[in-house]
Amino acid sequence: MQEALIFDSVRTVRGKGKSSGALHTARPVWLAKTVLEALAKRNRLDTSKIDDVIFGCVTQAAEQGQNIAKISALYAGYSHLVSGFTLNRFCASGLEAINQAATAVMGGYYDMVVAGGVESMSRVPMLSDGGAWSVDPDVANKAAFVPQGISADLIATLNGFSRRDVDSFAMQSHARATKAWEEKRFQKSILTVTDVNGHVLLERDEMVRPDTTLEGLAGLKPSFEDLGVKFGFDSLAIQRYPTVEKINHVHHAGNSSGIVDGAAAVLVASREAGENMGLKPRAKIRAMALTCEEPTIMLTGPVSASRKALAKAKMKMSDIDLIEINEAFASVVLYFMQECGADHAKVNVNGGAIAMGHPLGATGAMILGTALDELERRDLATALITLCIGGGMGVATIIERV
Repeated sequence: MQEALIFDSVRTVRGKGKSSGALHTARPVWLAKTVLEALAKRNRLDTSKIDDVIFGCVTQAAEQGQNIAKISALYAGYSHLVSGFTLNRFCASGLEAINQAATAVMGGYYDMVVAGGVESMSRVPMLSDGGAWSVDPDVANKAAFVPQGISADLIATLNGFSRRDVDSFAMQSHARATKAWEEKRFQKSILTVTDVNGHVLLERDEMVRPDTTLEGLAGLKPSFEDLGVKFGFDSLAIQRYPTVEKINHVHHAGNSSGIVDGAAAVLVASREAGENMGLKPRAKIRAMALTCEEPTIMLTGPVSASRKALAKAKMKMSDIDLIEINEAFASVVLYFMQECGADHAKVNVNGGAIAMGHPLGATGAMILGTALDELERRDLATALITLCIGGGMGVATIIERV
């Protein structure tokens, strides 16, 4: 089995996912084109040698339909010989795209793949694609569906995470992201987004709030209490977890991931394919894992997925230098650190989705790139990237610098 090597990674800045956001006028295919063009240009790629473009995209409807990976590759000027494939593993779609690329390269099926993701949440709102899971009562009942915010509050309740705990974590996410931007830690991979005339739309992650305080967060109303009480989701969750008498609703817009627009792309290839293009590898995929937990609590998957990936790599958590876990909700990361014994000093050192936002299909690729850049900046060796996923799934990938 040959190694799957990472040669480069780029991402756009992230814009607020609403009509007033700076990237609202940038179509999803334009965001994808931006990262695909940049990856090809800065590595002087002969795109005819790329086997596939694999992109994650969660809401594959309207402007994000029709296999946006292939169409974006054509739009970005890639050779017509390049195939394209769009996948949906909910919030982990961007990392899943990289893992599938790595699997194909390891198995010798492909030599070079561009993997990543795109999501324009301002132009194609979440759940625009419909689906039985949340709207068909029979399916929702059998699948034990509750909204993810209820799951996050359930995790907080079961583990005793207070409102102050989750707000404190959110404040630190903003503080770390602010410092990272001030110190230009994202500079190696970040892409400014322009319009068709070359005018700058956005050159910095739009949601980061340097002035975030505990007092300000404390004034925000819990976002999921009405859903839980009025629509009966709290009762459904308590039926599954009868030790809970009452769900403590602690999550709100300030300590949950932001809705944003953005795209990312990562170049994955065999050593020989990279060398043939004169490229130097930056890291290798050391291990990957996919797991699934109970679907009502839903967001605990990063724990089991990370343990599985570590076992595959014959490593311990203490062997990992940096950890990137998607900040879907503050309790997800607090639970992960508690269960895995992960030091917060190693976790999301440059902030996360609470501060910068979570463009669903792209986030996994974005945080892998963030981890790689930070490993190089600190001259460290290994990183673990992990995300929780709808339905109880979890995914984890370990990378190692070469």
